[in-house]
Amino acid sequence: MTPFAIATPQRILFGRGEAAKAPALIAPFGTRGLVIHGANPARAAWLIDALHAQGCEILSLPCAAEPDLPMLEAALARARPFRPDWVAGLGGGAALDLAKALAALVPAPTSPLEHLEVVGKGLPLATRPLPFIALPTTAGTGAEATKNAVIGLPDHGRKVSLRDDRMLACLAIVDPALTDHTPRATTLASGLDAITQVIEPYVSSRATPFTDALTAPAIPQGLQALARLMETEDPAARDALAYVSLTGGLALANAGLGAVHGLAGVIGGLTPAPHGAVCGALLAPVLRLNHARATGETARRLDAVFAHIATAFGGTAADAPDTLAAWAKNAGLPGLTAQGLSPASHAGVAAAALASSSMKGNPVPLTEAELQTALTRAA
Repeated sequence: MTPFAIATPQRILFGRGEAAKAPALIAPFGTRGLVIHGANPARAAWLIDALHAQGCEILSLPCAAEPDLPMLEAALARARPFRPDWVAGLGGGAALDLAKALAALVPAPTSPLEHLEVVGKGLPLATRPLPFIALPTTAGTGAEATKNAVIGLPDHGRKVSLRDDRMLACLAIVDPALTDHTPRATTLASGLDAITQVIEPYVSSRATPFTDALTAPAIPQGLQALARLMETEDPAARDALAYVSLTGGLALANAGLGAVHGLAGVIGGLTPAPHGAVCGALLAPVLRLNHARATGETARRLDAVFAHIATAFGGTAADAPDTLAAWAKNAGLPGLTAQGLSPASHAGVAAAALASSSMKGNPVPLTEAELQTALTRAA
């Protein structure tokens, strides 16, 4: 068996009602804490009030959009003088990424660009990050279980990562009740991201027995849960999708991703489209391209994915990418053009994606022309 390593948060709590344990578990990290929440501060009031009751002094900061460098620098300017002992993120993937980046950089004596990949120097962190606590309120990115934070660079038209094994959460609390009644469009986009993040590690060239054990059962579970949630609000389906999202985070942190995320990372720097919506539009075209080139074990794995799609959405396994794309469109997912990506930019996006770290895990080598084909089909 090929050697492999496993990187996970120090402690994970999963289940309905587990979020109620957060204040008592967070307080031992220190009396001064930074809480990053989404655009609506009212959704974080319960946590902040409970932490105050634990004797903690709290600085709370909003993350109203996917984080970019100016947002990160502004947050650092407020957070560093506060001298927090720990950082908690309560929100979707954007809030968790900003919280994770702040936990890494508040103690750092250097600017973010010293450590950001691709457009920065990509230097390792010289100072240990603060303890990071994650409480996701959407089921999609799996950011509670990953070792990187994605930051937009508006001046460069790119999204890049700040990455360090020590950025993994000290505590991740995944309470599906926090995702109940998520708006339909957000559920669809984030759910497709969660599904992508178990499919890509499953077919990744870097898959391991550990990630296989996580992703193989999660793929049909995620597809069926998302199909159910597009029909009705269902706590059991919320539970399942939250678990799949967590699984995807654990899997991608250990097996990488693929061409969907390679393209999505570039597109995210060019449009304001939600990351999950971009991934959802690209998933079917990339699956089709990978399947056409796959042989041996990779072909077997992709055949299994196609069969799961057919079971969840109907049709035949051979037509699975078309079935998935049609289902997502009927559920309300816009194509890439409607999400703001000009067809004229396809060549540049494809070229930039080839250099992304996510492409290293794609199960087959894809050419720039093939990536342009995927973009055209996703438009």
